[in-house]
Amino acid sequence: MRLIPLFALLGAIAGAHAGTTVDLAAEASRPAANDLIRATVYAEAAGKQPGELARRVNQDIAEALKTIRARSGVSVKSGAQHTFPVYGQGRQIDSWRMHSELILESRDAAAVSELLGQLQQMRLAVGNVAQMPSPETRRKVEDEATREAIGAFRQRAALVAEVLGKPYTIKHLNIQQGGHVPPMPMMRAAKGVAMAADAMPLPLEAGESLVTTNISGQIELAD
Repeated sequence: MRLIPLFALLGAIAGAHAGTTVDLAAEASRPAANDLIRATVYAEAAGKQPGELARRVNQDIAEALKTIRARSGVSVKSGAQHTFPVYGQGRQIDSWRMHSELILESRDAAAVSELLGQLQQMRLAVGNVAQMPSPETRRKVEDEATREAIGAFRQRAALVAEVLGKPYTIKHLNIQQGGHVPPMPMMRAAKGVAMAADAMPLPLEAGESLVTTNISGQIELAD
C-alpha cells in the first residue's frame, strides 16, 4: 500500500474545498465640517548681531504670547525656530536672520480671526492658516463613511454571487481612510509697518472637508 505524506493530504483537502476568489473594491465619501482652525504666525528679524536679533525676536514672541493667552478658547505652542547666516560675496557671512513661530489652535473662528489681525499689528506675520475637522468630528464622519463603504462592498459581493449563482464568503477586507483640505497660504505682513488695516479681523471661511473610506477585499465563491 502506498502512503501519502500528511502535507500532501492536507493540501488536497484544502484544494477540494477552495472556491473561486474575486477581488472587489468600494468607497464612500462624506463631508465633515472644518470646525478646527490651526494658524502659524512668526516673528523674523535680520541684522549683523545674532544676540540683538534674538532679543528683538524673543521680545516680539513674548508680547504675542501675552495677547494670545489673554484670549480664552485658543491654545498656543512654539513652532519652528531658526537662526541662519546670510552670505555675501566670497561666501563670507554678511548678516544673520532669525525666525521664530507660534502655532495657534481653536474651534472659535472669530477669536482666531481677531487675534491674527492684532498679531499682524504687533509686527508678526501670518505663515499659514489651515481649517480642518476636529479629531472628534473626523472620527464620527469616518465611522459613517466606513459603514457606507462596507455596505457598498457587500452589495457588490452579493451581485457577483447572484450573477454566478453561488454563495459567497468574505475572505479579507482592507479599510483605509483619506481626504483632506490643504492649508491656505497667507500673504506675509510687511515688517515694521503698523497699518490700521492690519488690526482688522482676518476673513475666514470654514467650509467642509471630504472624508473618504476605501475598502478593498476578496470574496470566495463556493463551487
